[in-house]
Amino acid sequence: MKALWTIPGLALVFALMAGCVTINIYFPTAAAEEAARAIVRDALQVEEGTPESEVSPEAEPGAMLMPRNTPANGNLPVLAWVLDRLVSPAAAQSPDLQIQTPAINRIRASMRERAPQLAPHFRSGAIGFGRNADVVIRDLSEVPLRDRSTVQRLVSEENSDRDSLYREIARANDRPDWEDRIRETFARVWVEEAPSGYWYQDRNGQWQQK
Repeated sequence: MKALWTIPGLALVFALMAGCVTINIYFPTAAAEEAARAIVRDALQVEEGTPESEVSPEAEPGAMLMPRNTPANGNLPVLAWVLDRLVSPAAAQSPDLQIQTPAINRIRASMRERAPQLAPHFRSGAIGFGRNADVVIRDLSEVPLRDRSTVQRLVSEENSDRDSLYREIARANDRPDWEDRIRETFARVWVEEAPSGYWYQDRNGQWQQK
C-alpha cells in the first residue's frame, strides 16, 4: 500500500480521479419553498411574515466540503487540495432559487401588475389555483358575459408567465431538470399563501375551497 503514496502512485490516483469526479447537487427543497413563498407573496401582494430560519450549507445534501486535514495520513491533505481543484467553481456553488435575472424580474413584474385584475375572480370562485401551479377557470358563469373574454385572456397570460417563471428559475441555476420540482413546490405554496375563500384543486383535480 505504501507504493500507492509514492509520487508515481499519487500521480496515477490523481489522474483517475480527474476522470471520475462527479458533483451531485440535490434539489434544495427548503430553499425552493422559501423562494417560492417570497415570489407568491409578492404576486398576491401578501405582507411578508417573519423570515424562516436559514438552512445552513451543511444541511443541504451535496454542500459538504471535503476536510482539508486528516492527521492519520500526511498525504491526504494533498489529495484534498487536488480534489478542490478538480471541482469547477460553478459545480461547487450552491443553487440559488431566489436568483434574479432580467427575465425573471420582468415575469414577476407582469404577474404583480395582473394580480389586482385576477383577484376579484379568485374571490368569486370563477377561477382557482390548479394542481399544476397554474390558474384554472372553475366557473365562468360567475363572470358577467361582457367580461368573460377578458378573464380568459388574463388567465392565459398568467399561465404563460408562470410557465416561463418556473422554467427560468431552473435555467438560471443551470438545472433545467429541476423545472418539475420547482412547479410542484409552487403548486403547494400558491395554495398555502392564498387568502381564505379562494378555490384550489387537490391532487386528484377536485375543487376545494380554502
